Amino acid sequence: MMTNLFSVFDPSTNILNISLNWLSTFIGLLMIPLTYWFIPSRYNIIWNNIMLTLHKEFKTLLGQSGHSGSTFMFISLFSLILYNNFIGLFPYIFTSTSHLVFTLSLALPLWLSFMLYGWINHTQHMFAHLVPQGTPSVLMPFMVCIETISNIIRPGTLAVRLAANMIAGHLLLTLMGNTGPSLSLFLVSFLIIGQLALLTLESAVAIIQSYVFAVLSTLYSSEVN
Repeated sequence: MMTNLFSVFDPSTNILNISLNWLSTFIGLLMIPLTYWFIPSRYNIIWNNIMLTLHKEFKTLLGQSGHSGSTFMFISLFSLILYNNFIGLFPYIFTSTSHLVFTLSLALPLWLSFMLYGWINHTQHMFAHLVPQGTPSVLMPFMVCIETISNIIRPGTLAVRLAANMIAGHLLLTLMGNTGPSLSLFLVSFLIIGQLALLTLESAVAIIQSYVFAVLSTLYSSEVN
């Protein structure tokens, strides 16, 4: 039962054994050039305001020690995840953010680059992070172990948080949808209302999870400076 249930997330579209599902990730790139040829619409103005707000917030999180222009990397990350979260809500479109292959490919290189940069350029600062201020001498070895483990699992928690949240909502939608044919017309009307409410919730989750991923990445970046 569980194998069949999770099989809805398996890549299935292929030509000559080449998986085409992951191409849905890049559909958004086709829309970007169009914005350069039209007078800015309301959609563009709203999106630019969102980007500006995120830039200011990420700039605050990075602090004075953050590099100029580094906020654009996190804004791009937010945009990519948000787009893929939303496009996965459409029927018959592959949800790439529900796979650890995609989420780990974003989280692991980011975390690794932060760690390499921090340990090479700010070694003393990174060592200081392993022992929180005011820790008793007896607890210092334990705190070093705890801080080290919590640091190592960061890319995993980032990736699993995003993938699990995407899978959970889609599974619930799939389970509710599969019960439809066996219900009466009266109950189907309630099912549709429930599905619409759940879809609205999933839209909110798509925004929140992309924001959380970008903010946590920004916070991890600010710690190494």
